[in-house]
Amino acid sequence: YISGLKDLIAWKEQHPEHQMILHTDQGSVYASKAYNDLLPMYGITRSMSRAGTPTDNAAMESVNGWIKAEMFMDLHVTGEKSVAEEVDDYIHFFNEYRPAYTLGYLTPKQYRERHISNC
Repeated sequence: YISGLKDLIAWKEQHPEHQMILHTDQGSVYASKAYNDLLPMYGITRSMSRAGTPTDNAAMESVNGWIKAEMFMDLHVTGEKSVAEEVDDYIHFFNEYRPAYTLGYLTPKQYRERHISNC
């Protein structure tokens, strides 16, 4: 989680005008004092799912499901790379090559380039 949080903080520092809410589950890291003391220092608001309710973060739960299904069924993970490398490859695929129905069959990258300026 640290590298992702560093990226988030770096983005927030570049775009202080944007309000940022970080939504997580109730994992021990996200509930820790150190983690929760850090977020306000960067103007990031914490949001946390209720215990036992994955529907509180349905979008991320969907992505997690796609990762599990597509990495093993469609992308044929062989175990030759580390898990981190496999996940990085999938994220690249998901953002740049996998069209999404809800985005009008654009990839997330295409959608962002067409509809969101200055990000």
